[in-house]
Amino acid sequence: QVHLVESGGGLVQAGGSLRVSCAASGRTVRSLHMAWFRQPPGTEREFVAASPWRSESTYYAGSVKGRFTISRDTAKNTMYLQMNSLKPEDTAVYYCAATAYNTSSYWHANSYSYWGQGTQVTVSS
Repeated sequence: QVHLVESGGGLVQAGGSLRVSCAASGRTVRSLHMAWFRQPPGTEREFVAASPWRSESTYYAGSVKGRFTISRDTAKNTMYLQMNSLKPEDTAVYYCAATAYNTSSYWHANSYSYWGQGTQVTVSS
């Protein structure tokens, strides 16, 4: 069983930066496909970024590419999402997700078995 706990959300002005974290327990992050999703108010959950296991590749939604960076710290067993040049439309609850199974559909929420509780990110204009 994998347990994920997000932290680091908060209120930031447009143009600012924020880093959210996802601490994993039960398995090492090295052995997991991991991703970030977000759910803006009144909308469905959407893909943000993914970091497949045993790979240096990363994938991003077009709306965040060039502004957000996904990374892992294996020593801390934690995944991060560094968010720069934030916009009001980035306001959402951010969720980390993980799966121990190989998947090529990294952008699809159904590919992930484990989810954190979410952390609120609010960007003011």
